[in-house]
Amino acid sequence: PALFMENARKGSIVSRANSIGSTSASSVPNTDDEDSDYHQEPYKESYKDRRRRAHSQAEQKRRDAIKKGYDDLQAIVPTCEQQDFSIGSQKLSKAIVLQKTIDYIQFLHKEKKKQEEEVSTLRKDVMALKIMKVNYEQIVKAHQDNPNEGKNQVSDEVKFNVFQGIMDSLFQSFNASISVTSFQELSACVFSWIEEHCKPQTLRDVVIGVLHQVKSQLY
Repeated sequence: PALFMENARKGSIVSRANSIGSTSASSVPNTDDEDSDYHQEPYKESYKDRRRRAHSQAEQKRRDAIKKGYDDLQAIVPTCEQQDFSIGSQKLSKAIVLQKTIDYIQFLHKEKKKQEEEVSTLRKDVMALKIMKVNYEQIVKAHQDNPNEGKNQVSDEVKFNVFQGIMDSLFQSFNASISVTSFQELSACVFSWIEEHCKPQTLRDVVIGVLHQVKSQLY
């Protein structure tokens, strides 16, 4: 009986100790679990933050695009690559880059217009040469078909003398009648000279006189 009472007393003490330990453990907060929950919860970005971030990215892209555009202009426009002594070795400002680009574009427009005028002139020359070619081919063909036809024709020297005499006569009358003091006087004198010295009867008399003069020189 004494041993039984001792074991009962020890069991009661151990039971009370376990009860106290369990109560104490349950009253202490579980910091490990709370820390784990805190780190696992993701950060929720607000709508305002998302808008601010998107706006910043768009603004940066816009600035990068503008910078790339100015860099491309400086690489394309030749005058931007030349040394500008007024600013030394400093980087060209955006205003200078734009102005030099405008000047270069205007220069290209002038060059394009000049080239178009030259092309138009060359086309006219080509057309005239084609007409001359066709005429000469017809003359050659006619001469080949009738080789004896041109034996009694006037020589080129005589033709030139006739042409020179007619032009000299017209120039003398033109020089005596035309005034070049102003464009208005020039226009009025030209029309007057044409009406006076370029009539069919007047030109006929000039040609006949020149032919007589050439004939007297030949015979």
